[in-house]
Amino acid sequence: MPLTDPVTPDTLLRAKLDRPDRRARDLAAELGVSEGALVAAQVGRGATRLKAHPNDLVPPVSTLGEVMALTRNDSAVHERVGVYDAYHAGDHATMVLGPEIDLRMFPKHWAHAFAVVEEAEAGVKRSLQVFDAAGDAVHKVHLKPASDVAAFERLVTALATGDDGRQFDAAPRAEPEGARIREDKLDILRAEWDRMTDTHQFLRLVSKLKMNRLGAYRAAGAPYAEALAPEAVSLMLEGAAAQGIEIMLFVGNAGCIQIHAGAVGTVKPMGPWQNVLDPRFNLHLRADHVAEVWRVWKPTQRGPAISIEAFDPEGRLILQCFGKRKEAEPIAWDAMVAALPVAGGAA
Repeated sequence: MPLTDPVTPDTLLRAKLDRPDRRARDLAAELGVSEGALVAAQVGRGATRLKAHPNDLVPPVSTLGEVMALTRNDSAVHERVGVYDAYHAGDHATMVLGPEIDLRMFPKHWAHAFAVVEEAEAGVKRSLQVFDAAGDAVHKVHLKPASDVAAFERLVTALATGDDGRQFDAAPRAEPEGARIREDKLDILRAEWDRMTDTHQFLRLVSKLKMNRLGAYRAAGAPYAEALAPEAVSLMLEGAAAQGIEIMLFVGNAGCIQIHAGAVGTVKPMGPWQNVLDPRFNLHLRADHVAEVWRVWKPTQRGPAISIEAFDPEGRLILQCFGKRKEAEPIAWDAMVAALPVAGGAA
């Protein structure tokens, strides 16, 4: 429950010390503060403020060796083990294009960064944590047993801002916008949809027409976008695992999108969570948050790209999943997702 005492860094730190087993995000929600505020309260007590821009922070992460990358939103957590490699810098968008860690990052949302060192039952835990202006987590890097601790310490020394402030002044969160539809633009939407040659053209198209992703799906209808039953996401993951279908699974927030490309093995529901629990890739999905699922067709130069996309009740994108297409090879993905149940219970 929210704190009854004045919310100060000291009260937050005491609350964290009193509940060492609580995940930071869950504890922050219970206390009525942002997760960023909870981490900032530890500055000088295990946390260090760092330069937050990806151009500063991400390239030296490659020196850490094998780590776990974590990106999440309110409904899904995407965890991938690997090495940060092939960084592409930019002012407005940046990328990591390694064989295992695959990220798209948007620097304007990288407002605060911290190095965090914490004692735990299993030993010392080290991480890099990035938050947006509202204090919501954008991206995290967790060191693994094989990670280079000396390189981590060098990174912290090089990127420390020298700001020892423990206060976190959170900006208001952006309100979800829901579906935006322009009924007068539907003919243009469908005509230009047919002319697309790359999936990346889609967002530019809907932005030009003053719509958004969900609004365009609702407006265009079949064959461009078809509403599926909420359970289709779990059935998709189970089908991919059972048939050995390689996928590209995207989970993100406004500041970072993280991508898994490859197979999924163990799919296991646990309470409201649907999970992929593989040695180097984990997905944790709140299946009860899935309000709308869309099967989306987009033309490309390599043939149609068919995705499964899940949205929460407020219209926010939870995840996207495509089949991992191989050159000149029809993919089993298309057949598998074609059989998923549509909304309303029809076959």
